[in-house]
Amino acid sequence: MKTITRQKPYEEIMQQLEFCNRVFIVGCGTCATTLQTGGLEQVLELKEKLQDSGLLITGWAVIPTACDEMTAVVAAENETAIQGANAILVMACALGVQRINMYLDQPVLPGLDTLFMGLEEHSGYYMEACAQCGQCVLGYTAGICPVTACHKGLLNGPCGGTNRGKCEVDQDRDCAFTLIYNRLKEQNRLELMKYYHPPRNAQVLPRPRVKILDPKEMEQWV
Repeated sequence: MKTITRQKPYEEIMQQLEFCNRVFIVGCGTCATTLQTGGLEQVLELKEKLQDSGLLITGWAVIPTACDEMTAVVAAENETAIQGANAILVMACALGVQRINMYLDQPVLPGLDTLFMGLEEHSGYYMEACAQCGQCVLGYTAGICPVTACHKGLLNGPCGGTNRGKCEVDQDRDCAFTLIYNRLKEQNRLELMKYYHPPRNAQVLPRPRVKILDPKEMEQWV
């Protein structure tokens, strides 16, 4: 599973940096490196572009995983260069941006747009797998998520627009409920297609979401 990102347009990055002239750049050695949006090569490319635009780059770092605790270690190792910057530009997912923001006082700015959580179906091809809705129906839908696989996010289907197994919104895409039907048929569980799923309850997971582990739960990991 990878966090799928894309680089922001350079014009937008420069717009974010209008207020500053000294920048420290952070990349991510995990998802952004795999997607070639914020790895070593992309960090150095952006460094050159920003310098050509007249900005001073006080330093740069590619954190092994920008969204975990290694961020604090890398921040400490680069304290002098970071303190010399009046903005931190992060080429990582939104989680990485928010993690870095926890440790620094300067403005922390995103260099990437975060698109979705993707499951690699084959080399270099990522499909959105989970919307993290908190109300999982995969047990009824043969392991195929209708919230992400259906363009309309329907829980009950197919809709009236499906045609020969294709979606009316995108005719190159398979209808999610055709996929679900075929999979349930293979499993001899077609009766589940008759199950009605009520509308999702938006109050199940109010935002921002939190998870607090019970001390007893944590003991089993020690």
